[in-house]
Amino acid sequence: MAESRGYSISSARRKSVAEHAVTSVLSSGEVPIYERDLTADDEVLAALGYKPEFKREFSLWTTFCVSFAVLGLLPSFAATLYYGMGYAGTPGMVWGWLIAMVFIQCVAMSMAELCSSMPTSGGLYYASAVLAPPGYGPFAAWVTGWSNWLAQVTAAPSVDYALAAMVLAAASINSPAYFPEAWHVFLLTSLLMLIHACISSMPTRWIANFNSVGSSFNMIALFIVIIMIPAGTNRESQGLPRFTPSSQVWGNLYNGTDFPEGLAVLMSFVGVLWSMSGYDSAFHLSEECANANIASPRAIVLTSATGGLFGWFLQLVVAYTVIDIPSVITSDLGQPWAAYLLQVMPQKTALAILALTIMGAFSMGQGCMVAASRVTFAYARDGCFPCSWWIKRVDRHTQTPVNAVWFNTAIGICMTLLIFGGTVAIGAIFSIGAVAAFVAFAIPIFIRVFFVGDRFRPGPWNLGRFSTPIGVIACAFVLVMVPVLCLPSLTGANLDPSTMNWTCLVYGAPMLCAVMWWVVSARHWFKGPKVNIEHQILGREENIMYGKDGSDKNGGSSANSLTKDMRDLSDRKATDLA
Repeated sequence: MAESRGYSISSARRKSVAEHAVTSVLSSGEVPIYERDLTADDEVLAALGYKPEFKREFSLWTTFCVSFAVLGLLPSFAATLYYGMGYAGTPGMVWGWLIAMVFIQCVAMSMAELCSSMPTSGGLYYASAVLAPPGYGPFAAWVTGWSNWLAQVTAAPSVDYALAAMVLAAASINSPAYFPEAWHVFLLTSLLMLIHACISSMPTRWIANFNSVGSSFNMIALFIVIIMIPAGTNRESQGLPRFTPSSQVWGNLYNGTDFPEGLAVLMSFVGVLWSMSGYDSAFHLSEECANANIASPRAIVLTSATGGLFGWFLQLVVAYTVIDIPSVITSDLGQPWAAYLLQVMPQKTALAILALTIMGAFSMGQGCMVAASRVTFAYARDGCFPCSWWIKRVDRHTQTPVNAVWFNTAIGICMTLLIFGGTVAIGAIFSIGAVAAFVAFAIPIFIRVFFVGDRFRPGPWNLGRFSTPIGVIACAFVLVMVPVLCLPSLTGANLDPSTMNWTCLVYGAPMLCAVMWWVVSARHWFKGPKVNIEHQILGREENIMYGKDGSDKNGGSSANSLTKDMRDLSDRKATDLA
């Protein structure tokens, strides 16, 4: 029977799930079956219940490059300067970034530990499904998946919107009579989305090379800007000291909100949280990475640590040179980074730095598009979307999820219609990205820390005895920050629809719809990650379970449905997802 399906059991590897350092939807006594000998990476993926579908052409360096490109520290800082500087001034920039990074690093390390144990494109969604208490796996996966997908699908539109705004700001600087209209920004943002979609549809090796070049450029540009600003500032020609005294930088808080100063500093964290929300890209690229259960978690931690350190250096440089914060925030250019550069640099130098930022933002937008497409593919593979059978198709020429790329592109362009609602409306995309990402990060970490016990099997990269305390710190930080990020900067009579923080609505409404969908329909058919590889119980070669292949429009069978006949012979882990 197996041979009629194109598999050779006699030549298949008979390595059980228990022999791998993984936490899987399959039970420890099950043996994945495949028609060819597998590499060590593909054996781990098979033990997690999935057939290898991508070429593993990403290394630690190129995986780090994609993650670092998604961070895009220079363009990320430029896009979110309004929040860090505008909410709490220079103390919020230097203290805020430093404090937030300590907690963000805890989140990154906890995530890396999960990645080492479960290196799949589904990432956090898969981890939530496997680790959740019996009976709650599908719901945990559903909520985590939708939150993470919202973060991913808003990433490229928000980056490309900021990129378009910088391009048009540069045009306005060169031609002062030109004033960018909303439809100019929308059309340019849409064009950038289409260009990034085309690049993301290329073969994996081309994408890896493109991101390697782009990430290298981003790092070089970041170093150049960190050097150019203090070296080229014209503050002295304006009758000011070359740098603002440290006592003012670290101590003179500019409170741009109606809340107390301490809360204003916390609100300024939206910039660092959004800027640092891309390190999970390495998790989602793990099925395309060699030595994934070590290289991918290392890439997560390396991205977070490197990004945090050099991002802080950039914060310091800007904090010590900015002259007039209110004029930066309220500039007619509509782009605080461009306004800041013109305030402290000669025009030509300012335009040169803005050009470096624009090129870095282009690379960042493309990295976001790649990462989002892999997440969408993983969720479609498990039937989470309408028309999942189409979205999950891997192009036979490029061996990449092209349909997922264009699905995300269409949704992203629709999101950028918020541009016509004003700067506050489109600005909600940044808060959504931070909230949605860190909620998705925290759910599987919370489950592992408080509910799992011995059911979690650490991979080769793990935190050892520090795993639980670091996880507790990570969860506590996210629990505090989510409501803070939903606060408007103004209150009372100063608050109106144009100044309202719409994050709670724009994030909450889709999540509420997802939960309602679960209650009404999805709970009857969504059973968590779907196994798509044949497997059998160790020692019972005659009992073979078949995972569905891509030709089935309804996707593969869930781990639950594949293990019904052997619940009494397994450790019941897959059944917990029922």
